[in-house]
Amino acid sequence: MTVLDLLEEIEEIVDSASTVPLTNKIMVDGDELLEIVKDIRQSLPDDVQQAKWVEEQKDRILAEARDQYEKVITEAQKQADYLVEDHDITKRAQQKADEIVRSAQEYTKMLKIGTYDYLDKTLYDMQGKFDELNGKYLNELFNYMAKTFDNMGEVLEQNRNELKQMAYRTKNGDD
Repeated sequence: MTVLDLLEEIEEIVDSASTVPLTNKIMVDGDELLEIVKDIRQSLPDDVQQAKWVEEQKDRILAEARDQYEKVITEAQKQADYLVEDHDITKRAQQKADEIVRSAQEYTKMLKIGTYDYLDKTLYDMQGKFDELNGKYLNELFNYMAKTFDNMGEVLEQNRNELKQMAYRTKNGDD
């Protein structure tokens, strides 16, 4: 199940939970909710693996760009060596080699920038999804659960106090 499916399951549990008499509270199976939270935690590593895959792709793309750069440089050097036969040809060859090197460096730079932009966008999108999941579901869920448990504690404390008062009145013959 995906994280979103598990969160929908929690919503169904809360929506279908029975109410506590004389209160606005509901009763839910804590073990069932904790099991779903455990499943959510187990689902999150898939998203983390996707981020790892993006990182590996970045390294692969950079390695390919480096290889292409080296091939262009090697080819430029070969052309320059071939043209060394004549001084005039040597000057033109050097200019051509410099131009090829600049072109290769510019191409490599563009590949790197494109790769960084792609990876940044992918990581930004993933970060947004994590933030959305955290902000929209998990924080609300845990805040709601904490509030519910606090309220249940208060109701239980009130019920205990009422029982103590009833026992006291019974003991004193007032009831």
